[in-house]
Amino acid sequence: MRSAVIVFPGSNCDRDVAVALERASGVAPSMVWHRETSLPPVDFIVLPGGFSYGDYLRGGAIAARSPVMRDVEAKAKSGVPVLGICNGFQVLTEIGLLPGILMRNAGLKFICRDVHVAVADTGSVFTGSYEKDQVLRIPVAHNEGNYFADEATLDCLEASGRIAFRYTTPDGLVSEAGNPNGSARNIAGIYNEDRTVMGLMPHPERVVDPAHGGTDGAGMFAGLVKALAR
Repeated sequence: MRSAVIVFPGSNCDRDVAVALERASGVAPSMVWHRETSLPPVDFIVLPGGFSYGDYLRGGAIAARSPVMRDVEAKAKSGVPVLGICNGFQVLTEIGLLPGILMRNAGLKFICRDVHVAVADTGSVFTGSYEKDQVLRIPVAHNEGNYFADEATLDCLEASGRIAFRYTTPDGLVSEAGNPNGSARNIAGIYNEDRTVMGLMPHPERVVDPAHGGTDGAGMFAGLVKALAR
């Protein structure tokens, strides 16, 4: 699997996701600087977590205007799978590849801890290795992770099965108690219409090795390699 990780000024999880991808595939991804205007031939693209441009103006707003994003958008529209993690999710909403926005956390405080999410849909290259309703423990680290969209958009996401993950309690209950940031309908991750673009606030790349305290994120990268193997 040929993959690329986009690196912005302020990215801090680009190496983490590169290690996760190489661990799963045996091939190191291309690390593409944001000022590039094109990507090499790839099967998969990651917009990593971090605080691109220091989150000045708004999380992901400046990164979405980086030169390389024109080619990312073109490749996404041609069907190349794109995963945006945390800040990458923010970038995907800013560029319009995913609906809605990520607002300040409901408690107006930065959150950095493990949370639980349930797999709401398994019909994608991102989630195919998981079971529906499987509960995963994955860390979050964000200030603007509160997913918001108008009711019509939320209803559309629900009806079309485009909610990928929801925040839950440890026993899998979708409730306010399991929602760390106030996200509408406990949404932790969503797809585009074709399920080829996914935005996810928690960091699966941080739980791919037992030494990191868990491996619940490893299945995502193993599943991607299997689905996209050539």
